[in-house]
Amino acid sequence: MTKLIAAVIIIACLWGGWELFLYWDSIKNEQETAKKAAVASVIVPEQLPGLPQSLESSLQAAQRQGATGLRNWLKTYGQAVQDPRKAWIELDYCVALSRENPSEAKRVFNNVRERTGPASPIWKRVKELEKTYQ
Repeated sequence: MTKLIAAVIIIACLWGGWELFLYWDSIKNEQETAKKAAVASVIVPEQLPGLPQSLESSLQAAQRQGATGLRNWLKTYGQAVQDPRKAWIELDYCVALSRENPSEAKRVFNNVRERTGPASPIWKRVKELEKTYQ
């Protein structure tokens, strides 16, 4: 009888160890998948649709000039640019403008937030900046 109890205990330990291994393996796979998803979810602004290729160089020049350059660029070319790229550029403008004119930055941010929704590729950035401009 003691041999039967010992065999049952050994089988239970082996089964428990196997289940523990499977659980550990699933957690490890979830972590790797989350890391890959985080890397894949990084947005490259230059790859967002909505900006004609001919305006890319002028946008880069405006970004080097800071808030003033972006404001002038948006006034000049804003009608030719579509969302989501236009919203991303306006968020860059908000960040650059926040020290000089916080009320204007808040107004522009609220305009972008109203235009974009959870399905937008820039929604994550809007949510990250929301605490700053509330």
